Amino acid sequence: MATRFLGRYVPLLCRASSRTSSARLPPSVTGLANVQRNRCRPWTMERSLCERRVLTKDEVYLTVPTRTQLDEILEKAAVPEEILVAWEQHGGNGNQAASTLLAWTRMMQKTQGNTHQLHTKDPRLRDIMDTITQQISTVWNGSLVSVLRALWVMGVPGTDPVLASIQTEVLWRIRRFGYKQLSFLAEWGSGRKAPQDVAIVTAALKQLELRWTEISDAKTVCALISKGQHLSPVLMDRLEDKALELAEVFSAEEIRKVSVSLAVLSRRSVPLLRALSYHLLQKPSAEFTTPLILHVAFAFGKLNFHQSQVFQRMASELLPRVSVLTSGDIMRFAKSMGFLKWLHIPLFEAFAEHYVEHSDKYSTLQLCNMLMTFARLNFQPSKGDEFYAKVHPVLESSLSEMEPFLRTDVAWSLCVLQQAKPHYLSPLIQPEHVAKLSNGSPVRVENYRLKVLHVAATLHLEHPELSSSRMDVPPVPASTSTLSPLQSNLRETLDILVNRPEMLRTGVSTVYGWTIEGEVVVDSDNKPIDLSQLRAPHLPNGGGKQALPEGARRMAFLAWDFPNFGSKSKDLLGRFTMMKRHLQLAGFILVDVPYYEWLELKSEHQKLSYLKDKMGKAVAEDMAK
Repeated sequence: MATRFLGRYVPLLCRASSRTSSARLPPSVTGLANVQRNRCRPWTMERSLCERRVLTKDEVYLTVPTRTQLDEILEKAAVPEEILVAWEQHGGNGNQAASTLLAWTRMMQKTQGNTHQLHTKDPRLRDIMDTITQQISTVWNGSLVSVLRALWVMGVPGTDPVLASIQTEVLWRIRRFGYKQLSFLAEWGSGRKAPQDVAIVTAALKQLELRWTEISDAKTVCALISKGQHLSPVLMDRLEDKALELAEVFSAEEIRKVSVSLAVLSRRSVPLLRALSYHLLQKPSAEFTTPLILHVAFAFGKLNFHQSQVFQRMASELLPRVSVLTSGDIMRFAKSMGFLKWLHIPLFEAFAEHYVEHSDKYSTLQLCNMLMTFARLNFQPSKGDEFYAKVHPVLESSLSEMEPFLRTDVAWSLCVLQQAKPHYLSPLIQPEHVAKLSNGSPVRVENYRLKVLHVAATLHLEHPELSSSRMDVPPVPASTSTLSPLQSNLRETLDILVNRPEMLRTGVSTVYGWTIEGEVVVDSDNKPIDLSQLRAPHLPNGGGKQALPEGARRMAFLAWDFPNFGSKSKDLLGRFTMMKRHLQLAGFILVDVPYYEWLELKSEHQKLSYLKDKMGKAVAEDMAK
């Protein structure tokens, strides 16, 4: 368009200027102007600005270097020595010397696995390097970048004049490099500590940050994102935008690389993850390799990114391969799905059967991770007797040898799965073990103190014949975490429902390590009664002195938020299933208030009616038992 515009504009400009000159110049100058105009005709200007210069056939071929005998030998060489002999016999210019050095480096890596520094003492190799230095201006940009990498691979010291010359030239040309050459420098030079190398990588990254819109291939984007720890946040943001633009052309392997890189960097870019998920689902089964499935599961688990269709596809692809998976593969995938709170029952059944058949191939740590995942998802194998018959002998011999935190996690998981034996639990509630759990951040310490309380509650409530009437473990102070909208709204509605403070407790922290949103005691007619003077074994202070009246029932209101359930499920996770079991054993009638029911209630009247109805149903179910 610009060419056509100039083609139309220039003739008019020339004619207008000629008329203007003739009209305004005095007669004495007009003749001179005409002479000058004859020397530089308007059509000459028009042609020079508007016509493209067409290269002749000879001129086109002049841009391609003539193929030499050295080039042919480099292609056919089978050992590094042949390359050096060819250079010694034929020689060449600086660009040919760069090609020779690159060919020798590749051949050394292929035949010997490395390029030892001692090889730089070979006079022929030194001559190649000296030729590059002397004629460095003739070396093409791509070859120059590759030569720098070859010198890095060869272990050439930073004091070597050849390396210094190459580094200086690279820095001098850095603005003329294409984005691929810049990305190569950033990828190959990342992690190098020499000041000149750091300067090169920094300059390359700066140019990429300025010219990121030029990047047009997925391979470069993947390579740069994988080096994200060396990139600036601004460049990473732009690379994520570019990856989102190119996601459609990513191969399955490139999707895997980008996903894992984002996970390692803890960059939860939801739009990019959604795009990668969508395009991954379009890939054929042949591209869903086991490493890809395991790595994508790890990435999504690390980033807490939920995409049920991807999980379902990965599970369906992995299920037929369970028999050939290693114990490590099974543990890794199961652990990732545990973090995502996603349970695929047929696949987990296959995992349990795999352990039964190949228990000797599982390490103790792998077994512990499997138990913790099963407990988190509240998964009970259909052939539980066979499974736990293999599990308990391993734990009998190894549980006491585990470090305190792992031992607590495993015992707590067995409590969730209702497979904890009393002698597993008794040592965990002793003061010396509790003291070992006091190292770490306050959040971690509180978390493990709660687990110890749950372990003690299991021993106290599920094995009362082996424990004292009162729990000896000191309770954890009430959590100061912010209440969810469901919790706060439920407590407000209970206040309105009961309407008398002495008949209601809210935010009850029990000695069992569980918090109850609301507690009431109802008589035989389901009417709340004063509970302030009643004995309350579940409270740290024991409550009042009066016994529970005949026919009275203690009720606990439990708010179940979205995170308390498995992904795309209305089944509670293992932790909260154990909570319900403990509170029922402690004498409570439970009133469950899940978020998906509470959100449908719009008015206060609906919420009050809902709670009354739930209380009546809970009492009726208890009487039916």
